[in-house]
Amino acid sequence: MQFLKLLHLLSVLVWVGGMFFAYVVLRPAAVDVLDPPPRLKLWDTVFERFFKWVWTSISLLLISGIGMIALYGGMAHVGPHVHIMLMLGIAMIAIYGHVYFALYKKLNRFVGAQSWKEAGEMLAKIRKMVGLNLALGLLTVCVAVIGMAL
Repeated sequence: MQFLKLLHLLSVLVWVGGMFFAYVVLRPAAVDVLDPPPRLKLWDTVFERFFKWVWTSISLLLISGIGMIALYGGMAHVGPHVHIMLMLGIAMIAIYGHVYFALYKKLNRFVGAQSWKEAGEMLAKIRKMVGLNLALGLLTVCVAVIGMAL
């Protein structure tokens, strides 16, 4: 059980921490020092690398989360905070799926074609979705911590 909790926590730290860094630190710094074309190329490269870690994190979160639920005897035997965490996690995965398959794939194509206006529009949409997912991720952590304390 402890190993699954550790795996779960590390996966959350990678995904939510990565979003926090990108949204709160990297994004404003990139806007301050880079013109749109190099900034869009930077984001395309950052996403290419980060999204590999997100896929790994999602996989490990699902494996560890389902494993812990199973060890407790199923959903009927876990607290309400686990149900809320699962609901929020599924919403986050759905949002990430939209970001990756719909928005990032277009951003990648637009950057490759040097279609900077369209790439900028995709990046703006990704930023909003990452902001939403970051808020959901932080809320999920709060639910976990408060739920475990009850």
